[in-house]
Amino acid sequence: MRCVARGSPLAGCHAAALYGGHPATWIQLLKYRERGTLGLDPTARGALMELVEALAVVLSSTPADLVIPVPLHPARLRERGFNPSTWIARALAHRAGVPVATDRLIRVRDTPSQTGLGERARRRNVARAFACTPASRPLPERIWLIDDVITTGSTLESAAEALLAGGARRITGVSLAATRPAG
Repeated sequence: MRCVARGSPLAGCHAAALYGGHPATWIQLLKYRERGTLGLDPTARGALMELVEALAVVLSSTPADLVIPVPLHPARLRERGFNPSTWIARALAHRAGVPVATDRLIRVRDTPSQTGLGERARRRNVARAFACTPASRPLPERIWLIDDVITTGSTLESAAEALLAGGARRITGVSLAATRPAG
């Protein structure tokens, strides 16, 4: 996966599963089913929580001081009604005993969906799409940056660049699934 390549703003990436089969079905239910997680059946919700548990185990050797979800643009948030990355971030933060912040990173451009775009187009699409919000407290050193699926790592890298510019030092990309193995 590109995010572990030299020159990436990410210290690494972790995913609980490869994107396909049941994990893809569960994540699609989370992302696209009307009302999001409120509409999930108990089986799918339980399966998603198993992925969160798997992530917590994988991340036990990668400490964090704060968990930050990749934000949606306000227009997309209104359209969808919730942010799947925020659901994942809160579940993981609760499990790991790490605070979550949904107000430290914002999406400043309403980017089109990444679905169907190649790696180069994805990078262009999300370039400079994120910014840190002004805050009275500095960002902590170690952050888990949460997205639902890692495809090329472009979204996580763009968001990580904004966090690094805001003072973070070590950002680890985290997702429920990745389209290809890390490394």
